[in-house]
Amino acid sequence: MSLRDRLTALIAAGGPISVAQYMTACLHDPNDGYYATRPAIGEDGDFITAPMISQMFGELIGVWAAAAWELMGQPDTLRLIEMGPGDGTLMDDILRTLRHAPGFLEAADVWLVETSPPLRALQADRLGERVRWAATLAEIPDGAPLILVANELLDCLPARQFVRTAIGWAEQVVGLDGEGELAFGLAATPVGALLPDAAPGQVFEQSAAQAALGAELGARIAADGGAALLIDYGRAEPGFGDTLQALRRHEKVDPLWNPGEADLTVHADFPAVMAAARAEGCEAALLTQTDFLARMGIGARAEALVRAAPRRSGTIGRQLTRLIGADEMGELFKVCALHSPDWTPPAFENLSVLEDA
Repeated sequence: MSLRDRLTALIAAGGPISVAQYMTACLHDPNDGYYATRPAIGEDGDFITAPMISQMFGELIGVWAAAAWELMGQPDTLRLIEMGPGDGTLMDDILRTLRHAPGFLEAADVWLVETSPPLRALQADRLGERVRWAATLAEIPDGAPLILVANELLDCLPARQFVRTAIGWAEQVVGLDGEGELAFGLAATPVGALLPDAAPGQVFEQSAAQAALGAELGARIAADGGAALLIDYGRAEPGFGDTLQALRRHEKVDPLWNPGEADLTVHADFPAVMAAARAEGCEAALLTQTDFLARMGIGARAEALVRAAPRRSGTIGRQLTRLIGADEMGELFKVCALHSPDWTPPAFENLSVLEDA
């Protein structure tokens, strides 16, 4: 039985499900979920991420990690962690760069947090015995400071959607239409009084999973020290909007089309993630991807690559524009740093951090 058929039967028997429940099933169902069975990343897949666009992205994350380690006092033991590592390209570029940071790799215990069997296989092919795997952050031993990176992880965490109607808030749910097909609808919600005021028609998204990750990282960093770098597309301030989308072959498709066959995402809610981390005793700051990469020296790195390979100057220029252009990834994508209160990570010095919502 297909995932669509199983979801249809589930809804027919028990009523509509939340958008968050639908996302979880589509992405992580062990038999038919997108990431569990058929993730397709890259030019020939469904979507492409920054590490695949240019080596410069991963190299600068590696430079950031090395500089952060130095600011931490170069601890002898360190957990270097990537959550949601895709096909392993980002960690490969990070580790290659960190070979130029004397002592770092000797101190670092390298972990990947990954639940997808197909992606673990790709990571193993690329990275071999240089890394270890865990299904959750909690499985990685504590007791040592961490440097953690997560690129395009938050957007894959499920969110509920609430719609302001003329008479109050309702939750957007996935149910069945008159012909028994999956369809969006509205259901009464007991949490309406807790939601912000808005005009009719506005959509408010709330991701308990994103906030929970912020809290988990905040508690871990507050206890053991270190920093986390969360990179994703999303909002820098609380706001409204329906950001649920499904991608198939780099094109948007109906989120209800063939559950499990497309990647489903929502925008990262950085204010909620940062507030949850701060509540656990961690500090937080936010930059656009443009500002972060510029502060880390992407312009100089691009010039060096062009000098080494002049024939690739056009390609390198296009890659640079894709990563930092205001109409490309540069403004929509944000870089969030969660860190111990006693120091500030590279690129985030002298910032006015985002105020709690």
